[in-house]
Amino acid sequence: MIYEQRTYRLRNGAVPEYLRLVAGEGIAIQRRHLGNLVGYFSTEIGPLNEITHIWAFVDLEDRARRRAALMADPAWVAFLPRIASLIEEGSNRILSPAAFSPLA
Repeated sequence: MIYEQRTYRLRNGAVPEYLRLVAGEGIAIQRRHLGNLVGYFSTEIGPLNEITHIWAFVDLEDRARRRAALMADPAWVAFLPRIASLIEEGSNRILSPAAFSPLA
């Protein structure tokens, strides 16, 4: 199992709008393709205006296949510009759990 951590820094004050859009439409599309959502978070302390979401995949091939399906979905392609204008910067990490991790 691997975990993808995606973090976005949003425009100042854009977190409520971003979360409203994702909750109302985006997350259903993502779940349809990406599958196992581990968590979706916004910062309270530390860097402000950040959103982090974590998805679990069997391996990198599973992730690549699922991400390709998401990017090919016309509903996602139509939705993406609605949140893209709120995002200033993004980063992505692939995490592997330690053998003793509860998520291993």
